[in-house]
Amino acid sequence: MSNRPFQGLVVQMHDIIHAAIGVVDETATIIACSDANRVGTTNEFVSMDMNESGDLFIRDGYTYKPFGVRTTPDYAVFVEGTDENAAKYADMLAIAMSSIKQYYDEKYDRNNFIKNVVLDNVLPGDIVVKARELHFNAEISRVVFLIRIVSANDISAYDVIQNLFPDKSKDFVFNITETDIVLVKEIKSSVESKDLEKLARSIADTLSSEFYTRVNVGIGTSVIGVKDLARSFKEAQTALEVGKVFDTDKVIVSYDNLGIARLIYHLPTTLCETFLHEVFKRGSIESLDHETLFTIQRFFENNLNVSETSRKLFVHRNTLVYRLEKIKKLTGLDLREFDHAIIFKIALMVKKYLSSSPVKF
Repeated sequence: MSNRPFQGLVVQMHDIIHAAIGVVDETATIIACSDANRVGTTNEFVSMDMNESGDLFIRDGYTYKPFGVRTTPDYAVFVEGTDENAAKYADMLAIAMSSIKQYYDEKYDRNNFIKNVVLDNVLPGDIVVKARELHFNAEISRVVFLIRIVSANDISAYDVIQNLFPDKSKDFVFNITETDIVLVKEIKSSVESKDLEKLARSIADTLSSEFYTRVNVGIGTSVIGVKDLARSFKEAQTALEVGKVFDTDKVIVSYDNLGIARLIYHLPTTLCETFLHEVFKRGSIESLDHETLFTIQRFFENNLNVSETSRKLFVHRNTLVYRLEKIKKLTGLDLREFDHAIIFKIALMVKKYLSSSPVKF
């Protein structure tokens, strides 16, 4: 944010406090001060003290009070002196500066605005007005990536992703939970789904190979302007949840490529249960053991080709035919017939869906 609001309050408060006061940023560089000649100077030791905690601390005859919304404070106020009055002034200044920062962020900060739009916290009518105030181009295409941390170490995935996309006028990165990070990326209108998946893969690979942080990435559809970013975000959420149900090994899941899994995911569970009861005899699908299900999966992967499937399974062709006959006897479906195979494939997906108890958005 601009430093001018801080400087304005410092000048006013100096007339009351009658001591040197100011604000330093996270690098301990003075960004506002009652002595304008000190603006721009840095004390690296103050930065070290800020990182340790958010409590008052004393350094070189000044009392400091950190403030900000992040785990590591964004800023700290300082007041000349080390007595009780200096501590009180520092506390009051920190409250005042924090309120100014919050007001400024809400009114002018693009990242905060995009976050509120994505989380559907802004009325549709206000989005257009605010976007115009912040000079957002309504004709630019953007897409939402939802990066979910699966396992991590002490490295901040949020900081890594911010460094990967440093242009804050085009790309926006923010946390929504401890494990979920959102990237709103400006893209060209000609970008295809495979290009977005390639970008998501590079993010996941960078976090995995260089920082030992494993993530899954959901990708929404591209939208033009700002109003539909909330929809793209919900699609990225759905992509991750559907992927967790149907493609548990997938790291990158695009909403555009969910296929029939998306349709099943949005069906009422009662309708799914009715479908299973109609397709199978009661209990027949549960009677299929792990080996049989594995055989079915390989049969589907090899396009219902008996010879190719038996070769991949290292079994005799007649053995595979015997297994398929057994499945037909149990379920009434002959997987060698395309229509029956389609029904069986969908039924297995529906069964998996019902067993997962997915979270709906």
